[in-house]
Amino acid sequence: MTAASSVDSETGPSSKHEERKVLAGTLVGTTIEWYDFFIFAQLTGTLLSPLFLTPLQQSNPGLAQILSFALIGISFLFRPLGAVIAGHLGDRLGRKAMLVFTLVMMGAATSLIGILPTYSQIGLWAPVLLITLRIIQGFSAGGEWGGAALMAVEHAPMSKRGIFGAYPQIGVPIGMILATGLLFFLNSAMSKEDFAAWGWRVPFLLSIVLIVIGYLIRRAVAESPVFREMAARKAESKAPLGELIRHHKKPVLYSTLIFIANNAAGYLLIAFFISYATRALQMPVPQVLLATTLASFGWLIFTLAGGWLSDRIGRVKTFLTGYAIIFVWMIPMFALIDTKNIWLYGVALFVLTIGLGLSYGPMSAMYAEMFPANVRYSGISIGYAFGAILGGAFAATIAESLLQSTKWTGSIGIYIMVLCVISAIGVLLAKETRGRLLGVSRH
Repeated sequence: MTAASSVDSETGPSSKHEERKVLAGTLVGTTIEWYDFFIFAQLTGTLLSPLFLTPLQQSNPGLAQILSFALIGISFLFRPLGAVIAGHLGDRLGRKAMLVFTLVMMGAATSLIGILPTYSQIGLWAPVLLITLRIIQGFSAGGEWGGAALMAVEHAPMSKRGIFGAYPQIGVPIGMILATGLLFFLNSAMSKEDFAAWGWRVPFLLSIVLIVIGYLIRRAVAESPVFREMAARKAESKAPLGELIRHHKKPVLYSTLIFIANNAAGYLLIAFFISYATRALQMPVPQVLLATTLASFGWLIFTLAGGWLSDRIGRVKTFLTGYAIIFVWMIPMFALIDTKNIWLYGVALFVLTIGLGLSYGPMSAMYAEMFPANVRYSGISIGYAFGAILGGAFAATIAESLLQSTKWTGSIGIYIMVLCVISAIGVLLAKETRGRLLGVSRH
């Protein structure tokens, strides 16, 4: 790229009102998408196995738990497909259209899970239909993040790309706060029998309300300035996906590596810890859910801090700091969790969120700065999707398998520590991106 576009100036959005619309539009969608995703992930660890894998749960509960965690991972396998299609169309037709499309698709799949018959009602069709809806969720999630990240970063002034890009990122902890908080409320307000009979459906069905709100907010957001410039120059006439595969393999590889450890550690917080604490350690479900909800506020705060810090000291230093914290904290964290003390459990999770936030907040800005405009949506979506497959897709499954085979939670910590080293290498290979221009090349 040899020249800047209008968004590479220090002006950013034309008004504070427009800025708020952009940030709200990118935040609301990721919040809803991840609320949907987390409701499933958290119920997988506590309830969905006996409801949808009933015969296996009765004959081999350990295997049933592993396979129920695998249901989380199945949807990740379809993220690359969603990333390819949404990214390709997003680079040709615009970021906004794909944001609205993926939001509606995710919400529809989530709402339908809320009315699914269980195994006792329709037999084998119950898990088949559940897997189908999980595939749709994974497809839509594959295209969601890239569009939201680019809408935020491409509207930002150069000096604030990190903090702007952190807004779609904090949709993850906010979605988790909503999901976990609602489950805490339902588990506290009704009996275990009522929750297992029908209460678990409520969080899925409430997604309908959130989707309507998100749709209205996103429809009001203007298309990104970089895409408008690209459209004016007809740069989208090239095939973005083909261009990406031919000339931008290294950034895709680096973006994949960068995300692996963050996503794996994040899915321990999202899914595994709740199951382990309530099932293996016999800690009370409401207390565990409340502690997880409170820890999610730390994830929110430190994700914003990570975006802000990356605008000041750079993306690389911020990422490496976050991964160093996760690496160092792994073994002490499991030692605290294994005390079965709810306060120490909460401290263990909260400290983890410091590293998670610092290695997640800068991601939107860094990924956007790694790719030229005409392949940017495709590039960051595909890198993010493959990173999620290698990181979080089967993190809970691997963690459960390690626990059952070694009987030592430290083995799970070592697994995450290895991934932290891999992701740190990816960060170093990608090199610093802060200050790169985002505009369309002038040939």
